[in-house]
Amino acid sequence: MSSLKKAKIAAIARAVPEKILTNFDLEKMVDTTDEWIRTRTGIEERHIADEKTTSSVLGIEATKKALKKAGISAEELDFIIVATITPDMVFPATACIIQNAIGATKAATMDIEAACSGFIYGLSIARQYIATGEAKNVLVIASEVLSKITDWDDRSTCILFGDGAGAAIITESDSDSEIMSTVLGGDGKYGDILYLPAGGSKKPASHETVDNKEHTIKMNGQDVFKAAVTKMRSSLKKALEKAGIKSSQLKLVIPHQANLRIIESLRKFLDLPKEKVYVNLQKYGNTSAASIAIAMSEAEENGIIKRGDYIALCAFGGGLTWAATVIKY
Repeated sequence: MSSLKKAKIAAIARAVPEKILTNFDLEKMVDTTDEWIRTRTGIEERHIADEKTTSSVLGIEATKKALKKAGISAEELDFIIVATITPDMVFPATACIIQNAIGATKAATMDIEAACSGFIYGLSIARQYIATGEAKNVLVIASEVLSKITDWDDRSTCILFGDGAGAAIITESDSDSEIMSTVLGGDGKYGDILYLPAGGSKKPASHETVDNKEHTIKMNGQDVFKAAVTKMRSSLKKALEKAGIKSSQLKLVIPHQANLRIIESLRKFLDLPKEKVYVNLQKYGNTSAASIAIAMSEAEENGIIKRGDYIALCAFGGGLTWAATVIKY
């Protein structure tokens, strides 16, 4: 074990569409109110992609910023991992599309689908490749255009989701910065509480699936809430134990940005003050895999986290999946 290398996040960046959809805009689209949305979710606005903007477009924008911050070229990348549930197409992988666009000619490519847990899943995979020496520079992208799989007539879901991307460069650590621990989990018995029914081999696209809006997100909000609270708590507790870190030592916890009530439940479980738990869902809504990457990039840019700080990330997503990681940034 002593021969394993340490992996660190060398740089992180984000990209979001320019268009903003507010709660007041939604009041004109469905039977809802700004107050109802804010009090139940904490969301005030979200960024929405235009017709030409895909997951790869946002991923490329975030990647170029991250590469510049890390001071490496695309040609130095060994592996590109894209976490998304809204790929440009079923195949080729969105990672391949991004690889070609940025000129990462030496990089292997792969998409992963772990829904909102995808960014941490990607970090965990990257960490293993760095640790074993199989790769020196790994690009982990989380990019989503959930607006394109949202039923804009369903007031229970259309208020929740937004679009965006985050990109992180993972390299071998030559300092005390490192990804200290990761915990991943999944349980398929919860698959029917958050899913997209059609578009795969079970229900290929047809007039019927389109007419029935089966290419849009379906969710049982109460069941998702219960599972999310339980799994985020347990996974983060395990990640802290694996890292040998107490919650009191954390500078910041960055949870998946889905619902303010879920985040508050996690904060109280960890017995942390509000300033130690990052919240930006009021500006972006739920951007699935991209949410933690966007939040971490924003926290760094605003000087809330800096090198040497202990931070923790945790998420849950459709599948059901969950994940947590502790990082010495």
